[in-house]
Amino acid sequence: MRIHFVAIGGSIMHNLAIALSNKGFQISGSDDEIFEPAKSNLKKYNLLPEEIGWHPSKIDQSIDAVILGMHAKQDNPELIKAQKLGIKIYSYPEFIFEQSKNKKRIVIGGSHGKTTITSMIMHVLNGQNLNYDYLVGAQLEGYETMVKVTNDAPIIIMEGDEYLASPIDKRPKFHFYKPDIAVLSGIAWDHINVFPTFENYIEQFQIFIESISENGTIFYNAEDENLVHIIQQAKNPCKKIPYREHDSSIDRNITHLKTQNGSVPIQIFGSHNLQNLQAARLICEEIGIDQASFYQAIQSFKGASKRMELLNSNDNISVYKDFAHAPSKVKASIAAAKDQFSNRSLIACLELHTYSSLNKKFLDEYANTMNIADNAIVYFDNHALSLKQLPDLNIDDIKKAFANENLEIINNANELEQTLLNHKKPDSTFLLMSSGNFGGVNLEKLSKELTV
Repeated sequence: MRIHFVAIGGSIMHNLAIALSNKGFQISGSDDEIFEPAKSNLKKYNLLPEEIGWHPSKIDQSIDAVILGMHAKQDNPELIKAQKLGIKIYSYPEFIFEQSKNKKRIVIGGSHGKTTITSMIMHVLNGQNLNYDYLVGAQLEGYETMVKVTNDAPIIIMEGDEYLASPIDKRPKFHFYKPDIAVLSGIAWDHINVFPTFENYIEQFQIFIESISENGTIFYNAEDENLVHIIQQAKNPCKKIPYREHDSSIDRNITHLKTQNGSVPIQIFGSHNLQNLQAARLICEEIGIDQASFYQAIQSFKGASKRMELLNSNDNISVYKDFAHAPSKVKASIAAAKDQFSNRSLIACLELHTYSSLNKKFLDEYANTMNIADNAIVYFDNHALSLKQLPDLNIDDIKKAFANENLEIINNANELEQTLLNHKKPDSTFLLMSSGNFGGVNLEKLSKELTV
C-alpha cells in the first residue's frame, strides 16, 4: 500500500510515517518546513522529501491514500489534487484507528496528564516484556519513535488529544479511537481558538464517553467535579470506575507510595502525578499486570519528557522545567513543587505562549494560580503575540487577571534570565513552566548557573 503524507514534518505525522514504513508501507511525503528532530528522523529512514514545498506532481493514481496533517491548509495544492483524483484522504487519528480495529484500544484522555499516564503505562509494560503498539504525544526516553503500529501486537495504548484532526475534519482526534478501555484525567477549559466556550469544550468529552465500547470501561478522576458531572449524565452503559490520588507521604523531599506491602519510593511528585499514577495502575491491572509488578516498575519512572523535568540541582537548589501552560496545570505544578520542597522558597516562572494564554479574554482563568509561589514571574514575548495575530498585552491587565499584585511581569528574554539569577539563594526551587522556549533562553546553561 502506498501512502503519501501531506505535512510529513509534524511531530506525530513524521513518527507515523516511520511506523508505517517499518510495517512495510511505501511512504512519500511533502512539507513546506521540516525542523529537528523530524528532519533527522525522516532522513534516517530515507523518508525525508528531496525538496521542501508542495508538489502536486507527487499525487497520482498510484497512491492508495493520503494522510493530511494539521500544518497543511484547506487550499493545499497536493490536497486539492488528491481530492480531484478521488484518492482516500485520512487524518492521522482516522488512519490510526484503521490500523488498530482488531486490537484492544486503550485511550488516555483529559485536559492534562495524558502524556504522563500513557508513558507510565508504557514504562510498566516494558518491564513485563509485553508486545503492544502505541501513540504518545512526546518523545520518551528509551523509545526511538512516538508511534508504533504492527500487525501482531494485541493492544495499542493511545494518547487521546482533544485538538482537531485535520484542516478538513474539525472533529477532535480522540473522537476517532473508539476505546475498549479509557481514562479521563480531568477537564479544564483550553484551546479557546477552537472551543470558544466552556460548554463547547465539555461537549467534546461527552462525545468521547459515548464513543467507548458498550462492553468497555472508563476510569475517571473522581476529584474533578466537571468530569464527575458528565460521567453521571452519560448514557453509555460501559463500566465507569472512579479513581483518586494514590496514598503517599513525603520524606526528605522524596515521595513514597503507601501500599499493602509497605512504602515504595518514586521519582515523581505532586498530587496531579499521584492521580496520574493511580490511573496508570488501574489500566495495568485491567490488562493483567499484578500490583507487585506495577510498583516494582514504577519506581524507576522519571517522568514524561518536559513534564516536571529536573534540569539541574545541588544540595539545596533545584531547577525544574515543566510543560504546564493551561491554568489548571500551572496551579497543580506550583502546588506540587511547594509540597515536595516545603522547606524551600519557590520561584515560579510561567511563559504565556499558547493562543489561549496570550488572549486577554482567557487571562482571567489564571486568577490565583500562582499565589502560593514565594516569587511569581510571568514572561511573554511580543513576537508570539504578533505570530498569533493578537493585540498587545497590558502589564496591569495581566496583574489584574492573575489576581496577584506581587507578580513580576517581563517581556524581554535577557531581562528574564537576569531576574531569575537575581532570585538565586540557598534553599530554593525554580519552576520554569512553558510550552514554548522563553524567547530562546538557554535553560540548560541557566540551570547550571543557578545551581553552581
